[in-house]
Amino acid sequence: MITVLTGGTGGAKFVAGLASVVPARELTVIVNTGDDLTWWGLHVSPDLDSITYALAGMLSRERGWGIEGDTFHCLEAMRKMGSPAWFRVGDRDLATHVWRTELLRDKKTLTEVTAEITGKLGVGARVLPMSDDRVETRVHTQVETADGTVSFLEDKALSFQEYFVREGYRLPVREVRFEGAELARPAPGVLEALAQAEAVIIAPSNPITSIGPILAVPGIRKELKRTKAPIAAITPIIAGAAVSGPAGALMKAQGLPVSIAGVARSYADFLDLLIADECDSTFGAQVEGVAVRYSSTLMKSEADQASLARSVRGFLRAWPIEATLP
Repeated sequence: MITVLTGGTGGAKFVAGLASVVPARELTVIVNTGDDLTWWGLHVSPDLDSITYALAGMLSRERGWGIEGDTFHCLEAMRKMGSPAWFRVGDRDLATHVWRTELLRDKKTLTEVTAEITGKLGVGARVLPMSDDRVETRVHTQVETADGTVSFLEDKALSFQEYFVREGYRLPVREVRFEGAELARPAPGVLEALAQAEAVIIAPSNPITSIGPILAVPGIRKELKRTKAPIAAITPIIAGAAVSGPAGALMKAQGLPVSIAGVARSYADFLDLLIADECDSTFGAQVEGVAVRYSSTLMKSEADQASLARSVRGFLRAWPIEATLP
């Protein structure tokens, strides 16, 4: 069994590629839920949905989130009625959120609800939320405020979606916190998936806000240190910049260099292997304590996704730790 830790658009692309080269029954995906939010009274799990849609072959190729070919009539109607409309929810996507919310109100756990949704959509891989408990990623930003004739910077804590979508990740970041993480428990099956894995892969996701919340749940990082499986991480940083999104700014805010070395440092206490883009091959010497392998990591097409997945699988098969990969 291969276990993947993931979140975000890069993570969804990689998981889709991996599912095209590995039998679905051999794949367990542990997904970030720090981005979850309540929208129009509904429980929305953006990363769980992106991973599910990717595995079901439904993910929008153009946007990297939501459902391919979806419409936005409800969004426009809500906008006309004066409701907030900065978080773009498609009409078919809305059905997922309605169903999830109903099941949660019936006292089902997020793990149980996710299993029902993936089952209905024909997903063969096992998809697990990182926790059934609420963990919220809060981005502490600095905004300029006028007080009479004096301007000063005021700290403002935003949910990840407020920072990322509503504000377009333009605000300077002071720090990132994962509220509720210290009291959260790993979802059923998460620790077992790490302990029993033949290989663990950290997808090319934002190390701070996609993988960080998963690692903040007590017990998960400890299990990663303890597992006998080789652990590989694919860097989302190419040539000193994030492929997309605010990963670079968030890494800098957390005191990490925006480089493949910074990604390796995020996972230094358990990582065996870092997979970087070929253009960064001259920077491998800057990565301490971790082996580095190189591949083409930019996923512009489904063929690119599958090619990267095959490369990662090959690197893990050659890794000097006994593992039989599917």
